[in-house]
Amino acid sequence: MREKLALACVVLAMNGACRKGDGARVLDGAGATLPLPLYTKWSTEFTKTDPSVRVNYQPLGSGAGIRQMSDGVADFGATDEPMTDDQIAHLKGEVVHIPMTVGGVVIAFNLPGVTELRLTADTIADVFRGVIARWDDPRLVAVNPGVELPAQPITIVHRADGSGTSAAFATYLAKNSDAWRTEVGAGVAPRFPAGAGARGNDGVVAFVRTTPLAIGYAELAYAKSAGLSTALVKNRAGNFIRPEIASLERAANAVGDVPEDLRVSLVDAADPGAYPITALSYLIVPRDAKDRAKGEALARFVWWGLHDGQSYAAALDYAPLPAAIVERAEKAVRSLRVDGQLVAIEKGGG
Repeated sequence: MREKLALACVVLAMNGACRKGDGARVLDGAGATLPLPLYTKWSTEFTKTDPSVRVNYQPLGSGAGIRQMSDGVADFGATDEPMTDDQIAHLKGEVVHIPMTVGGVVIAFNLPGVTELRLTADTIADVFRGVIARWDDPRLVAVNPGVELPAQPITIVHRADGSGTSAAFATYLAKNSDAWRTEVGAGVAPRFPAGAGARGNDGVVAFVRTTPLAIGYAELAYAKSAGLSTALVKNRAGNFIRPEIASLERAANAVGDVPEDLRVSLVDAADPGAYPITALSYLIVPRDAKDRAKGEALARFVWWGLHDGQSYAAALDYAPLPAAIVERAEKAVRSLRVDGQLVAIEKGGG
């Protein structure tokens, strides 16, 4: 089960992938749970190509990842929500946002006898606000003709920790629901007025899987691994879209011009085939490393992830990065420095 991946770093540390006593350069990272299955795979595969580096990644949530990177506890942070101008302004040094993969935030549900559910932004918003409290609410019935929805209360679960998954979810709702925007808000820690909280994508998925009549939001890979049903969600073009690799790619390719700082949202993309709650997952890296060997090791790992690492995405239910984003991200990696000098990334293919 995917929730077991929350223990990945502990396991990696025990079997040698994170071990600090084997002479390898250890990179410590922390943050988003959304890309954990992919980063777990990368940590193993990258070490095969460069045995001089070990990657130790702790899935603590996007908010914690940014804090640990900002405090110098971690060499890099990971988040599914770019840092804000205000967050960046309070840092001691510059940081670089580097997109690494594309994930989907799905609405997972546990309804015995129901395998397909359609939801709109306003119905999702009102379910998670507690306004729509029953599965047979007329508004849910109206968008699900022919589906026998149970005459039972809805059990809600949301993230309890600061989360980029929450940010993508809440951003979609804030764009499409005035009530959500004013009463709940967006960002990594929305003010949920109803439901129970669970930590991590794995925690939300575990809750939904073991609780009949439950609904929650989580990253696609976790929901699929747990065998949960996921809703088709209405996008900006008015189409109900199934969360899958193809619809995530449609959202990612709809970006257009990629900004220099790479802070861009894929939520509510205009493409008629795009899944509307799609997110880039970033590594947040200090532009100036304190240690040359470690700085160059990190640059090699990131470069590898942008290129060879993309081949592992689809099998784990992530969409590979579009070429335009990779090209811009390459420039970001090449801008990393130590003591005012650009780092070398020769072993990473650069």
